[in-house]
Amino acid sequence: MQIPATSVEDYISKIPEERQEVFGKFFKTINDNLPKGFQENISYGMIGWAVPLEVYPAGYHCTPGSPLPFMALASQKNFIAFYHMGMYAKPDLLDWFVAEFPQYSKRKLDMGKSCVRFKKMDDIPFELIAEVCKRMTIEDWIKCYESTIKK
Repeated sequence: MQIPATSVEDYISKIPEERQEVFGKFFKTINDNLPKGFQENISYGMIGWAVPLEVYPAGYHCTPGSPLPFMALASQKNFIAFYHMGMYAKPDLLDWFVAEFPQYSKRKLDMGKSCVRFKKMDDIPFELIAEVCKRMTIEDWIKCYESTIKK
């Protein structure tokens, strides 16, 4: 379910009212803890954070001329989705997150390649989200992207 939006505020205003407060807290947690340089945007029907073209002119190889995506946050039909491309591309970061998760949540980790799904709004481990956001700078992500994804 993509939400047509032109800004973060517009996006948040269009998600179900009962989810807006938690989603807003999730968004703020990412913004407050992400290293400097990433640019907030709306892309692929969700809120995203990317490497601006001014910093990385090569951009995203799958969509030439667009910023290099790094993280995203989306309100789906039955869950909130948190995407972190660094966990997809860097196995030690993924291993750290998977090992830490049980210390922050009573629930089983529901995760795909780069997507963590949160179905229960009262059990989102905001402290862990803050920590994983801090673990990769814009320079780290560009280096990782070039060595593991862009071939």
